[in-house]
Amino acid sequence: MKTKRQAKILELIKKNNIETQEELSDYLEREGYQVTQATVSMDIRELKLTKVAVNGGRQKYVALMEASEDLSEKYTRVFRDGFVSMDMAQNILVIKTVSGMAMAVAAALDAMHLHEVVGCIAGDDTIMCAVRSVQETVEVMGRLRKIVEE
Repeated sequence: MKTKRQAKILELIKKNNIETQEELSDYLEREGYQVTQATVSMDIRELKLTKVAVNGGRQKYVALMEASEDLSEKYTRVFRDGFVSMDMAQNILVIKTVSGMAMAVAAALDAMHLHEVVGCIAGDDTIMCAVRSVQETVEVMGRLRKIVEE
């Protein structure tokens, strides 16, 4: 649950200008996570989130670049936990996930910075990834299979 919640936090702060722990708690509750202020505070520390200035003198949470190395293991875990299967249709990689996990798994894929992947679209339990070529789709599937089997 913690890994999924932290992946959701990273997704939320990337998509929204979240300025306070209370705002973050509200976003999480709208996504179905019951959290306390202490839990949110601990997640912020563990994820090494910091605030940066945005337009209008406001601030928002962002993940520090240094945190990406620490998070690579967490993203790998999210990918493994949510992964069910994958298949390809030409240069389209289709990944099936546990119900409700497609967004988190897609965020984990994005964090892997696979240069062959042009972009991903996630639903509830399915992710469609546009890959540059058929050959690169096969290569990406091989790498992802290794992650799942580790």
